[in-house]
Amino acid sequence: MKKFQIPKPPVSSTKSIRFPNTVIEQVETAIRGTNCTFTAFVVEAVRVALANLEEDEGVPAQKERE
Repeated sequence: MKKFQIPKPPVSSTKSIRFPNTVIEQVETAIRGTNCTFTAFVVEAVRVALANLEEDEGVPAQKERE
């Protein structure tokens, strides 16, 4: 059995960015009825985009620190 450890939330920072209203509406439509937040959706989308860049162009993606 795995030993229980109190989880540590990942280190994060606030970054203010502007989105076109149409993109905001599309994201909100996509997450409607789910347990996903706007922020969680955007973070995952950026992670996937970075992984795609790494695969396509060899741009190294920095791994998330715990």
